[in-house]
Amino acid sequence: MAEPGRTAPTQTMSTRRMEALSDGVFSIAMTLLVLEIAIPPGSQDLLHDFLHHWPAYLAYVVSFATIGGVWLAHNVITEFLTQAVPTLIRLNLILLMFVAFLPFPTRLLAEYLENVNQERVAATIYGTTLFTTNILVAVLWRYAASRQLIGTAGDDPDIKLFSRRLTPALGGYVVLIVVGLFFPLIAVFGYLLVAVNLLIPIRRHR
Repeated sequence: MAEPGRTAPTQTMSTRRMEALSDGVFSIAMTLLVLEIAIPPGSQDLLHDFLHHWPAYLAYVVSFATIGGVWLAHNVITEFLTQAVPTLIRLNLILLMFVAFLPFPTRLLAEYLENVNQERVAATIYGTTLFTTNILVAVLWRYAASRQLIGTAGDDPDIKLFSRRLTPALGGYVVLIVVGLFFPLIAVFGYLLVAVNLLIPIRRHR
């Protein structure tokens, strides 16, 4: 029990187990994406059916690139971390929940992208999931920085660059969700551009 007038010390944990669980979830989510791509057995025109499934390939590429970008961002965060506190661990679990959920809206997008009546709904669900996933990455990073859990100075160029890259990506998702209400396919290609931007490496000084 803490003495009167003194603040109880915050419980801290190693980041290794958080990293191990996170890498496992990311890899499983990436693997599940490809399992959603399938051509009905007994096809009479395999080439036609293969080409007809282009929405599934597009959804796969966008989701894979997005998960890859989120994983790279998560990797940067965990590399800077010196320790983890319970709140950070729980924020990370919420992030992983949405990463693991992503194969489901990916399948919806693949199935309904050419359906005039449903593609807007599918694109909105998909975009909202991408936005939520990426905003959780930003929340994780901001929390770690605010609690001084990162093992480098706050004016480090990598930290400044990483922080600057998160905000435009979130703004892009908001714009594309609105665009998807009118032009779903354009929004999906926009999501791909945002994902590619997240995949571009930042400078490393460590």
